[in-house]
Amino acid sequence: MARYTGILISRNDGTVRAEDLTGPLRQANNKRYQLLKRSFDVIMSTFVILGVLSWLTPILAILIKLNSKGPVFFIQERVGKDGLSFHCYKFRTMRPNGDADRLQAMQNDVRITGIGNVLRKSNLDELPQFFNVLAGQMSLVGPRPHMLADCRRFTQLIPGYAFRNQVTPGITGLAQIKGFSGPASDKESIFGRYQWDAFYVRNANFLLDMRIIRKTISQLFGYWFIPLSLIFTRK
Repeated sequence: MARYTGILISRNDGTVRAEDLTGPLRQANNKRYQLLKRSFDVIMSTFVILGVLSWLTPILAILIKLNSKGPVFFIQERVGKDGLSFHCYKFRTMRPNGDADRLQAMQNDVRITGIGNVLRKSNLDELPQFFNVLAGQMSLVGPRPHMLADCRRFTQLIPGYAFRNQVTPGITGLAQIKGFSGPASDKESIFGRYQWDAFYVRNANFLLDMRIIRKTISQLFGYWFIPLSLIFTRK
């Protein structure tokens, strides 16, 4: 069950600063846009689940199990719209460890498995999130959902960071196609990601969503032809 994380609130005294909510949400709360967006989410998520995940999941499950011990799926509590938490699904890319909900995966992270390295580079590890989209917890397009520890840290670094939580998080977003994907290791990368997320929140519309999806697909093709020999190169 979703619970309120408190991360929509950006001040220690529990109030929301006016500047956190500046800029009109031109389309984000438009009912026609929301209906079109949700309809597209349901159609596409159903297509991916039935047409791709139905046969790809067993293959990836075997590879994940052969490469390391642990479950096939990694389920993590993340921050969604209005600061409500939800369980986000991914294919497991790390060895089971106690820091998964506290520390971001970094480059050359020893926790990442061989098949996990391939899944991350190709973004195939994110495919189970289409179940989150079908459930209405996520959308195809929107700011990426953070784990609770990261969202709290980012909110402390950047006043108004919680502004991005006013819309449903997405599998891909404007920040990602602008190069802000993967771990956010410094304030510059965190702020750069937030700027694009905030721009999306204020200017969300269906045409922009389609452009983001088209750009995401074109970027993914650059990663989807990784030699399978890379899967077992890490120990």
